[in-house]
Amino acid sequence: MQLDSAKGIPAGLLSAGVDEVGRGPLAGPVVAAAVILPRGYALAGLTDSKRLSARRRGALAAILREDAECWALGSATAAEIDELNIHHATLLAMRRAVLALAKAPEHLAVDGRFTPEGPWRATAVVGGDATVPAISAASIIAKVARDAWLAELHEQYPAYGFDCHAGYPTPAHLAALAEYGPCPEHRRSFAPVARCLRNFATPESGR
Repeated sequence: MQLDSAKGIPAGLLSAGVDEVGRGPLAGPVVAAAVILPRGYALAGLTDSKRLSARRRGALAAILREDAECWALGSATAAEIDELNIHHATLLAMRRAVLALAKAPEHLAVDGRFTPEGPWRATAVVGGDATVPAISAASIIAKVARDAWLAELHEQYPAYGFDCHAGYPTPAHLAALAEYGPCPEHRRSFAPVARCLRNFATPESGR
């Protein structure tokens, strides 16, 4: 496929950037964003969300939500991740985000090696969250949205520290799992959570 400026976007097609956040955490949904930017759009500091501070991500996300031709979020729940596996749940979240766009894109530029199925052409761009503006925008919007959701989850389950680690398997999170067991938003199919469930189910554990 001939790409515009080697950035993953075919010339002449209405293209959306797509990225996800939340593949690695032990809890919560995987969240994807799809973003259609104005052609030739440029914004200083636009890059992979992981390279930005939380404050900078928030500021850029606000600008991007205002400037984008359209944007949308999609997610797959912890239960869907357990049912489908994280790979297929990620593609489902991406598909939901794209289908939620106010404009139907003709093409997707997707970060990574895989693309969601649908009535569109798609290009997988490894490292696209740092090189393709529309994918960078999706990365930032998805990250800010998921972090906000984790902050709300922290209010429900403060013992786990979701506001600090966003569900990733940090030592503090693993220690909380060992002490309290999993909450309803933990992914039962992920090894540390599954191991914790087995420990809590063992009579000699004393729980």
